[in-house]
This record gives sequence, C-alpha cells and structure tokens, in this order.
Amino acid sequence: MDFRAYQPLIWSVVAAGVVACSNRATEGAGDVIDDLGRHVSLRGPATRVVSLSPATTELLFAIGAGNSVVGRTQWGKYPPPVADIPSVGDGLDPNIETVVARRPDLVVFYASNANTLAIQRLADIGIVSVSIRMDSLASVPRGARLLGRLTNRVPNADSLAQAFEAQRDSAQRSPPPASNVRVLILSWDNPPIIIGARSFLSELLDLAGADAPSAPVTIETITERDPDLILFFTDEAPAFTRRPEWQTVDAVRKGRFVFLQGSEFEYPSPRAFQAAQTLRRVLTEATR
Repeated sequence: MDFRAYQPLIWSVVAAGVVACSNRATEGAGDVIDDLGRHVSLRGPATRVVSLSPATTELLFAIGAGNSVVGRTQWGKYPPPVADIPSVGDGLDPNIETVVARRPDLVVFYASNANTLAIQRLADIGIVSVSIRMDSLASVPRGARLLGRLTNRVPNADSLAQAFEAQRDSAQRSPPPASNVRVLILSWDNPPIIIGARSFLSELLDLAGADAPSAPVTIETITERDPDLILFFTDEAPAFTRRPEWQTVDAVRKGRFVFLQGSEFEYPSPRAFQAAQTLRRVLTEATR
C-alpha cells in the first residue's frame, strides 16, 4: 500500500495516537547524547521501538528489549524472531508515514546526515528518535549502553558491553598468525574501490590475521599488491571477475576466491568474534 496517498489521515490520526501514548509514559528513562550529538530524552522507557538499522535491531534483542521492537528495515535478518516484525522498508531516508503507522515512542536511526529530514519530521509530531553509528567494534558496547538507557535494560546492556569489551581486549592481545594473508574485498569494481582500514570488515580481518588495503585503486595497483585471496560476501564470483582486464590479477585468473555469507559479516554485532573465528578458519583453509 502507498501510504503517501493517505498522508492527511495518517498525520491527523496516527500521529495524535503516538503523542498521546508518549504522554502516558512514566518518568524514569535516562537521557543520552546520540552519535549525531543530539540530546535525546524520553519521559519513560521506550516500549514501541522502530529500529531502522539491522545492527540496532539485533542489539535490542541482545539486551532483552526485543519484545519492544514493532518495526524494522527490510534488511533485518537476525535473530530469527525479527522476521515476524513488520518491515517499514529502507533504513536511510525512510518512508515516514510507514514508520509513524507503527505508533512508535522511539525510532532508532543509523547516524547519517541522510536521515536529517526524517528525524525532523518525526520531531515535529512529537516522536523521539536516536541516531547510533554502527560501523566498528567499538559501536557495539556503546550502542548497547545507549539502547539500554532508553529501554530500561541498563543491567543487561552493561553486562553485554562489558563481556564484549573483554572479548575484544583478549582478541587484540592474542599473538597474530605467523604470516598475514593478503585479502582483497571489493565494494565496487568500476572504478575499483576496496574495503580496508577503518572499517568493520578490516577489524574482522585484523582479528583473523589478514591484511586488507583500502581506498580507490586501479586494477594495476591491485595487480602490484598481489592479493592472496579475494573475499566475496556472496555465493558466487561477480561477473566482473570474468572480464579480460581483471585477468592481470593473479588471484582472479587462478580463481582464488573465498565466499562468506551471513549477517555477522555485514555489520558490527555481539557475534563479531565468532565471525572473526570463522573468517580465520576459512582463510587458513583457503591458503593451505
């Protein structure tokens, strides 16, 4: 259904219901500063949450607030009960009418300037939102603590954050493998843009004992760097690997590809260290 056709009805009836619901909230929810630097305050713990990021949806379940999630993006996949939650579409620049129809008292955005207008439109009708940047291992404990404050799950959130930080510290202290594997991860092939430093995937590769260069590059540069493996988060090699110009890359010509699928590789989550262990095992097997 196209909710834009029913915009006047949605904004006059649904928004009023949301504001009324917010006014009935009890005192006690903590104030937070989100990752856009905004002060976020609720009159009481959030009980109807629309989460516009798969990473924050998973975190809400992980801290015991999954039953408060009433809307998710179409990309949310984990944990399995997420499939039963109504989708509100895309997470960036979302359809506000669809979000409002879920009657949320809190909307969780990925921290991006692309959502500025959506955040303002929600604020205009009295719906509180919080923006959390989930793009590194450090995002997991910070995001858990922010959501714990807003959903009254502080003990659970602190416990998760502390356990995650202990795992991270332990993993970072572990000695690296004897030799690093040079791994190429392409986010775009024309022009070639490769994922590397300062990304969640680069952190996973570091934990797995691999090395990944970063930034826009040429095919000639990739050939010179001579990666041992090319990592794809799909079930088959993309069509570009069959193009003539890519045959200068030894790993492409010899088909030294590794395929991994799973949401644990798509965004930072409490499963990050399991993902790193899987990645290390797969890379070790592929280079034997």
